[in-house]
Amino acid sequence: MSTTAKPRDAVALLKQDHDEVKAMFKQYEELGDRAFASKQKLAEKICLELTKHAIAEEEIFYPAVRADVDDADDMVDEATVEHASAKDLIAQIHSMDPHDDLYDAKVKVLGEYIDHHVKEEEQEMFPQAKKAGIDLVALGQQIQARKDEIEEIPPEPPIPGKLAMGSQPRV
Repeated sequence: MSTTAKPRDAVALLKQDHDEVKAMFKQYEELGDRAFASKQKLAEKICLELTKHAIAEEEIFYPAVRADVDDADDMVDEATVEHASAKDLIAQIHSMDPHDDLYDAKVKVLGEYIDHHVKEEEQEMFPQAKKAGIDLVALGQQIQARKDEIEEIPPEPPIPGKLAMGSQPRV
């Protein structure tokens, strides 16, 4: 009998990510008010897992859905915007200290964003991807490989047209 795991399709893999992150948010909520070190460690883990998931979805899953699902543009665009909001909160949480006033609130709001996003993906995008006949096993392998490459939350990319802190506009 083979010891290698059977390749999972992209939808199963992404749903598993959703379930794991949801469980981590629940665990975070159950930590005491003064559990600063535990909160920071768990928040960082949540942020890293969400980052891996979002990057893999944006680079691999969303383009496949956009290409193979009829009228998917609005759905994929909305999911991409939701990712941008989540990434912004992730960057804020990542740069904060758990003693900061809004730390818990930002983690909670991130959880609410993700909850909304997960519902839409699981109720709308995933069923349509299955119906469209996308090779979900091949996509699942690509997604897992991409997630395995990501070991940290990347620094925020510069926003075109926005000056970096301390830089001066060219005259």
